[in-house]
Amino acid sequence: MRIAALIITMALFFSSCEKAIFKKKGGRTDAVANFDHLWKECDMRYAYFDYKKIEWNSIYAQYRPKVYDGMSEDSLFNVMGAMLNELRDGHVNLISPFNISVFDVDLLGPENVDDRVILENYIGTDRVITGPFTHDFLRNGEIGYIRFRSFPGTVDDVQLDYILDRYKDTKGLIFDIRQNGGGVINDAYNILGRFINKETFVYQSRGKVGPGHNEFGEPEKSFLPPAESGIKYLKKIIVLTDRGTYSSGSFFAMMAKGIDHMMVMGDTTGGGLGLPNGGQLPNGWTYRCSITQALDINGNNYENGMPPDKLVLVDKIRLAQGIDDVLEAAMKEIE
Repeated sequence: MRIAALIITMALFFSSCEKAIFKKKGGRTDAVANFDHLWKECDMRYAYFDYKKIEWNSIYAQYRPKVYDGMSEDSLFNVMGAMLNELRDGHVNLISPFNISVFDVDLLGPENVDDRVILENYIGTDRVITGPFTHDFLRNGEIGYIRFRSFPGTVDDVQLDYILDRYKDTKGLIFDIRQNGGGVINDAYNILGRFINKETFVYQSRGKVGPGHNEFGEPEKSFLPPAESGIKYLKKIIVLTDRGTYSSGSFFAMMAKGIDHMMVMGDTTGGGLGLPNGGQLPNGWTYRCSITQALDINGNNYENGMPPDKLVLVDKIRLAQGIDDVLEAAMKEIE
């Protein structure tokens, strides 16, 4: 991952201001005060209690007895991190100078891809690497295949123009984001803007407006603008997903489902569609949690994972033989 990408992103952000963030305020380092502060902040701000049917008061009753003033920082961190992981949300984290709590979204389901199989049996070692994209022709040049493992925030027009010009004469594209744990959402807009000619309604979102678990504002529509310049590709595009497709990866898939000539295929994504935000605890540690809900164009909430248009799973026996059933199904769909 995916998870590694999340940790690296947070590490880069926090390393530049570590002293300011982790400075202890007013000596309030007692364990109980910090535990209660974290629980209350999440109680007011987290966006998915009702959706996930989480009894937050019961979780407090479960973990609060484990906290006592004078316990070690490491022990306190472990208790608080375990409490947050009850939310089963990769966007919920506790960050200290010595550890970061992360819910392992990778464990939600099996991997639905083997990159070595793709390399050895489909695109070959003469594949092209353009920035974060690995790509080549399939089916004797009739189909373009693009592997995209993360959203690094570095996708640019030069890369997209080169790739889309290379595959301009194909019947269709396969855009593979299986095991893509997310990153910078701007990449998704930059890429998808090349696949439309007009502004397109792709999802909607709503945020908390009160402390109650179900106090939200009205959903606001989000529109994808077409790229103002550069090469466009308006033929059929198949997006491949699995349970390791998370955060910006899920957003990409959700937006793709709002575009007429795009289809999502593979397994349900890992979710991660809430916008994370957070704050600082009295002892200087920081936290974040999902504070918004993203909905598809029909108002469906897929925080636990967005289902594909066509469910296809890899067969482990056939995968060991070098056959990727998801990729095979995508090629058949284009042919």
